[in-house]
Amino acid sequence: MHLEANIMESYNTKSTNLTRNQKRTIVSTSAGFALENMDVIFLSFALAPIIATLHISGAQAGLISSITNLGMLVGGVIFGLLGDRIGRVKTFSHTIFIFAFATAAMFFAQNIWTIYILRFIAGIGAGGEYGVGITLIAENFKKQHVGRMTSVAAIGGQVGAIFAAVLASLIIPSFGWNFLFLVGLVPVILAFIVRRHLQESPVFLASRQTPEAKQKISLGQLFTSKKQTYQTIALMFMVVVQIAGYFGLMNWLPTIMQKQLGITVSGSSIWMIATIVGMSIGMMTFGSILDYLGPRMAYTIFLLGSAISVFLITLTFNELTLIIAGAILGFFSNGMFGGYGAIISRLYPTHIRATANNLIVNVGRAIGGFSSVVIGFLMDHYNLITTMSFLAVLYVLSFIVMLSIPALRTLNMRHAGTDEEDAA
Repeated sequence: MHLEANIMESYNTKSTNLTRNQKRTIVSTSAGFALENMDVIFLSFALAPIIATLHISGAQAGLISSITNLGMLVGGVIFGLLGDRIGRVKTFSHTIFIFAFATAAMFFAQNIWTIYILRFIAGIGAGGEYGVGITLIAENFKKQHVGRMTSVAAIGGQVGAIFAAVLASLIIPSFGWNFLFLVGLVPVILAFIVRRHLQESPVFLASRQTPEAKQKISLGQLFTSKKQTYQTIALMFMVVVQIAGYFGLMNWLPTIMQKQLGITVSGSSIWMIATIVGMSIGMMTFGSILDYLGPRMAYTIFLLGSAISVFLITLTFNELTLIIAGAILGFFSNGMFGGYGAIISRLYPTHIRATANNLIVNVGRAIGGFSSVVIGFLMDHYNLITTMSFLAVLYVLSFIVMLSIPALRTLNMRHAGTDEEDAA
């Protein structure tokens, strides 16, 4: 424990120049998240042609996304535990291999059952990647910079979404949806680079010598007391709201806007790009606020900002106002995504950190991913104001839950103690 404290102290007193391993860490995790999100967006663009070529129902097609999220939850648990047991770098490369080959294998899919199996396997890899990648960042950077660094990695996911949109528009019309998923082989190159060049952090290596690390790693270590059990469940709820807002807005608002404003598909694509740009700016802004002012202030601004900004969509009357509203909404609603990994990494000790990140975030994905179903129901039976009010209430509830987490009241991302002191 004293060894780890000394290592973290040396991290906090080093110059602001990034080491070679720090650069490799942020580049590899950002690229990994970009490729993972590209895979998810590929499915969104391929869904319509999959329905047409395989002659399946909308319900069968909708189940593809749900099965993927379920695979993410399974992968999050498995690889979170492995990341804490055998190391972050080795586990991170394993997850990339899995979702890369499962994605590329979609090229050969000829029926819906094959797609279900492949998407479940791809979900296992993608779900395992997030928590291990975030943990790598948390253990390789100065504590007062972790918020910004996790936000940089999260922006990588948004870059992947833009690349997915471009590639889908080029590949699907000319070659068909199957060829689109062959791009999934690209992450294999990244996996080789990660295995060859990325190193485990001194923090993780030092933690392997502690008594806690010699104990059996299990999910039960996230629920060792009433206080920690509440913290874990509360963070899960916050991530559920985060994912619910993201999926609900990105999946349904382009359709809503096409109906409400009568805009074209190209117009809704411009809205999506504006929203993604807003998200990326929001992520960097949130990361800076998180590092300098702490998590309670950062989440207060962004959760309440999200609750208010969802109503901007109801005030749009042309494409320009739609683009502005989308950018503002993206800024607040998804700007805080990278922050969850940063605070989870600070609230849980090193020997269980990857497990905590993966379990909390992937439970949020598995549950929050159903928001598109709920929003579809609300749109069928109620008006747009009611639908946006539902999302606003979720953000307010998340704000209240955030305030109730005791550890966040004293967690200072800028002037921090050692990992073990923060987790105590």
